Amino acid sequence: MAIVRAFGGVLLALLTAVSVWSAPPALGGSVVRVVDGDTIHVRIDAGVEKVRYIGVNTPEVHHPTKGEEPGGREAAEVNRRLIEGKTVRLELDVRERDRYGRLLAYVWVGDVMVNAELVRLGYAQVMTVPPNVRYQQLFLKLQREAREAGRGLWRSS
Repeated sequence: MAIVRAFGGVLLALLTAVSVWSAPPALGGSVVRVVDGDTIHVRIDAGVEKVRYIGVNTPEVHHPTKGEEPGGREAAEVNRRLIEGKTVRLELDVRERDRYGRLLAYVWVGDVMVNAELVRLGYAQVMTVPPNVRYQQLFLKLQREAREAGRGLWRSS
């Protein structure tokens, strides 16, 4: 009986360690600024982090060489409506920062992942940068549906 209890305790500890290890890291904070369609500033504890959405790309609004791209203002406005002034949960993936030092995250407002919602509405395109590929298949499906339905940036003029 002691062996069964000891084995059960080891098994429970192992399962707990595996579930903690496999759970994606997450942070919470409040949105203090919407930069554009795929970048925001979030207050986390005493600091503010510049956060870049993982897996998606929206047209530029303030690019130093490209300038403003068609659809950039619309994508930024949709992003603003989804998250401005709200509390968000930031789900991290394998690589936590990009080459510019921005925190990379899947951004959640309640049960809605903003990255996916922007793709679903047609205001973001899929941009996969390995190793951060957790929701790639979902994003591709949503993009295909948005394009077929002519939503957002896929709308015919």
